Amino acid sequence: MRLLISGSWVRAPRWANSIPWSVALQDRSVLRSLAVDLGLLALFTAQHSLLAWSPVKQALQSVLGALNRTVYCFTTALALQILIHYWQPVTGAPCLWSVRHAPWSIWFPVICFTLHFLCWAIICSILMIFDYPELMGIKQVYYECLGLGDPLCHKSPRAQRFLSHLRHPVCLELCVVLWLLPTLSLDRLLLAGTLSTYLALAHSLDKQDLAYLCVQLNSKVQLFAEPCWGGLDATSADNSNYKDN
Repeated sequence: MRLLISGSWVRAPRWANSIPWSVALQDRSVLRSLAVDLGLLALFTAQHSLLAWSPVKQALQSVLGALNRTVYCFTTALALQILIHYWQPVTGAPCLWSVRHAPWSIWFPVICFTLHFLCWAIICSILMIFDYPELMGIKQVYYECLGLGDPLCHKSPRAQRFLSHLRHPVCLELCVVLWLLPTLSLDRLLLAGTLSTYLALAHSLDKQDLAYLCVQLNSKVQLFAEPCWGGLDATSADNSNYKDN
């Protein structure tokens, strides 16, 4: 099977499903690829955890000031780019599953693509709802320039509590993207298992956070459902929504 990539035909990777696991796991190329991938995942998780660790975070805050969150997001993006660029597919080992029989060989990839698209749309929507400029460190910079202080100080205690437990609540959607695949190779299992475990261990959301999330979602839905406000009502609604965020 060949694929058209960047105007040229290249041979698609073929997984050695006929090779037993006992043989595949002794193959040096397989072990080398897994070691590289594991190192890349360790790099990402170390960056994501170390820079969010309170002593390191406070030290960087004293040095970088309002740029602390921006630097954190930049290094996260850099770690992800390194992971993507140097990731080693494992083609010398069998797949854990592979949908190849008609009609599911056609329909199941379509279903996966559709659900992935919906999950990424939900992820982007959630990030927009939860103050995307503040999440990326943009708001901290212009708040500092305007002398307004830290944007988190202007949020309600419930919002500060929620953000301290998890900055981006996209657990279910990310798990669907990681695990729902027509073909699950050994390196993808390593990626999905590591990131799912890290996500499960990193967050500490509880029922109070869920209640706050539902309230915020309902308020946003009502805001978009009623675009025509009176002048005074719009001002009071915006002020109330600002205090709750």
